[in-house]
Amino acid sequence: MKKLVRLRHDRMIAGVLSGLAAHMNMDATVVRLLFVALLLITGIMPFALLYALAVFIIPSEEDVI
Repeated sequence: MKKLVRLRHDRMIAGVLSGLAAHMNMDATVVRLLFVALLLITGIMPFALLYALAVFIIPSEEDVI
């Protein structure tokens, strides 16, 4: 079973979205574009807060391996 981790090799800011993309077997660019679209549609704050929480909740790749 694949674990959800923040990736180190494909990160833009903290690796949350690339880790989520790898976990769901999707392209990281698609996940990033969906995130930005939802970020703008919802007025930035809800998804920005979720991203900030994910940085602290989802373990980094080097912490798990």
